[in-house]
Amino acid sequence: MRTYREIFALPEFRVLFLARCLTMAAISIGSLALGATTYASTGSPLLTALAMFGGPLITLLGSATVLSASDSMGPRRASTIMPIAYAAAFLLQALPHLSWGWRFAILAIPFLAGSATSGSTMRLLHDIVPPDGFVLGRATLNIAVGVMQVAGYGLGGFLLAWCTPATLFPLAAVAALAAALSIRLGVRERPGVASGKGLMTRTREVNRALLGSPVTRPLYLAMWVPNGLIVGCEALFVPHAGQAGAGYLFAAAAAGMLLGDVVMGRFVPPRHRDRTIEPLRMLLALPYLGFAFSPPLAVALVLAFIASAGYAASLPLQERLVAATGPQTRGQAFGLCSTGLMVGQAVGAAVGGALATAVGATHAIVALAATSAAITAALTPALQRSAPTRGSTVVTR
Repeated sequence: MRTYREIFALPEFRVLFLARCLTMAAISIGSLALGATTYASTGSPLLTALAMFGGPLITLLGSATVLSASDSMGPRRASTIMPIAYAAAFLLQALPHLSWGWRFAILAIPFLAGSATSGSTMRLLHDIVPPDGFVLGRATLNIAVGVMQVAGYGLGGFLLAWCTPATLFPLAAVAALAAALSIRLGVRERPGVASGKGLMTRTREVNRALLGSPVTRPLYLAMWVPNGLIVGCEALFVPHAGQAGAGYLFAAAAAGMLLGDVVMGRFVPPRHRDRTIEPLRMLLALPYLGFAFSPPLAVALVLAFIASAGYAASLPLQERLVAATGPQTRGQAFGLCSTGLMVGQAVGAAVGGALATAVGATHAIVALAATSAAITAALTPALQRSAPTRGSTVVTR
């Protein structure tokens, strides 16, 4: 399966794509509104970064205890939990005169609700598409993320120039509810994976196997740590460029990610995908070093666009993860991957915010990018264990 016509011929994939578009539009608009609200009321780069990217830290609790629900629960039901929770949270964020403490408490709602089911969408994708269509399907869902981040952040930046951030929250809530409804009506349910072990016991055992494996552990680290530091750069767009400028920077970064995913999923032949991992992982960090010269907004947009194309390295890395895991644990394997990505982003945002408080947003962006590039280089040897030419043990607990 190599073409968009083939993959969009699958009715359930079309629904999954629509739901991803609606969910990402909701998250983009809502998080930009929350970041702008927090910065306006506190003036703190740290709190602003945490408001936009800190929520995933909450998923650590669920990932350590109940993440195997991604396999044991029906994937359709599991996939509707987080968008419904986002809708509720955004409606609460629209209430006037909330303190930043209450806003952070509300922010926890969708991440607590979804911490047990973060791998369900990838499990559903694996059930919907044939094996040779997984990378194209994953890349196409990433395209939905990129397109709707461009649209969401761009629309949000435009609206923030004319109205208050609070007016964006109801719009985000409607989009999230529409996402949940489309999955409920357009995707058939699949059975969960039966297990004789308790949810918490199975979660701990599979997590231990995945993180203890010399094959899968480097894959996780390569997707979590360097990417998280670059998201830390993005979390500083508001203090770096202001509300309106930040919206355009977010849109440029999302457009770059979109381009990378389109090229990787549609045009790079399967036999060549693996060779792109190292160059793309370095591309993700190096353009942000140009922020050391305090470029004008137009140049900064180009740098953010180019850098974000490097996120496409995650696609062949995830293809390696599919090869290294069995169907009994694949939901949890991708749930753990998703949780680590989000937590890495949250930690990167927190580190970036703290660093920006001390040295300023521009210098913090440069420091985070340099650290990301160094860690990418350090992880390269360990990634050879999961290369397609190496034999690897499949984690099937």
